[in-house]
Amino acid sequence: MTDTILTPRPSQLDQAAFVERFGDIYEHSPWVAELAWQRGLSADQDTPRGLAAAMGAVLREASPERQLEVIRAHPDLAGKAAIAGELTDDSTWEQAGAGLDQCTAEEMARFERLNDAYKAKFGFPFVMAVRGSDRHAILAAFEERLPNDPTDERRTAIEQINRIAAFRLEDRAA
Repeated sequence: MTDTILTPRPSQLDQAAFVERFGDIYEHSPWVAELAWQRGLSADQDTPRGLAAAMGAVLREASPERQLEVIRAHPDLAGKAAIAGELTDDSTWEQAGAGLDQCTAEEMARFERLNDAYKAKFGFPFVMAVRGSDRHAILAAFEERLPNDPTDERRTAIEQINRIAAFRLEDRAA
């Protein structure tokens, strides 16, 4: 992650402008941006790295219920929403970048089975920061994480969501 300055500078925005600019970083969860702004922003948060740390702390420190809301706001990887074209622009780009739009019929069936098994066990969708991965690595991650206990998996999902947010902030600075 670079130390490029975000423009406009987050620390110089009022709450409405900040939430307008960064409220979509966390999938359908503008409250993360609202709380980050309310906690106070300094010049340290004018870089993608600094803002990602501030926003990530908000999510890590949120109640388990609020964390689950954010996790559940994420779409299934290679799921029905992707097939129907119902993903956010960021999610569409991220999934396509990992080649999930090029799955074979067999891979799609495997994704569907794993998505269903994961949601049945944990009550939320599998979340992974897929940048730099491919569909084979993602399927392997599903298999590795399915045996986790629900508390550990919720924490893992939150860290993955924070990685996604950091990538999105880096993209905004580019």
